[in-house]
Amino acid sequence: MQNPIADTRARYRERLSPSLWLLVTAALAGPMITLTFTPLGSFPALLIGIGAAVLIVALLIITSARIRVEGTVLHAGRAHIDARWLGEVTEFTGDAARQARGPGLPARGWNLIRGGIDGLVRVENTDPDDPVTSWSISTRTPDRLAAAIRDARAAADR
Repeated sequence: MQNPIADTRARYRERLSPSLWLLVTAALAGPMITLTFTPLGSFPALLIGIGAAVLIVALLIITSARIRVEGTVLHAGRAHIDARWLGEVTEFTGDAARQARGPGLPARGWNLIRGGIDGLVRVENTDPDDPVTSWSISTRTPDRLAAAIRDARAAADR
């Protein structure tokens, strides 16, 4: 008997969290905010500064985009596309990734690009009704994301 439940296992997951340097820079807002509130007194100003720094860092982490390949669906941030509409997958690292994120970025492509993340995966969109021709996605592990997309596409073709 065939299994009627669709394959929904997670093939790939990644959170595009900010780099350590960005988090440290955001945390430095705490002392600046503390100085702003010193007219209220040093202790309340210190509490407000620490609270603001923690809040800023937490918001940066919580609101960072996620990439997932679950079953036969690619999720990149809030967008998603079924793998049956995905074409050729290309991985970029180093100088090739910088070129692909800059002058090589398709004009009609959908992009999820984050600074501080070197790798990039570009996937063709073969949906004839979609004006977007490709998806460009920043990733720390382009080889793993590309393999997961190819795996999802093969599962969608079955």
